[in-house]
Amino acid sequence: MDMDLFDILIPAALVAVGLVLALGIYALFRGGDFGRSYSNKLMRLRVVLQAVAIAVLVAAVWWRTQS
Repeated sequence: MDMDLFDILIPAALVAVGLVLALGIYALFRGGDFGRSYSNKLMRLRVVLQAVAIAVLVAAVWWRTQS
């Protein structure tokens, strides 16, 4: 089987989104100073990582239909 860059980027992007989501939920429920400092920042980072993951998926579909 032929392996390309997207075989690494897609799982990496999905793991990054899941990890930041879990950390954001943890910060949200922990509360206190930690929650105030990090929960909103982590959820913003999650949205950015989701956009990156979608861009990687779209690029992978485009790349594989071109070859």
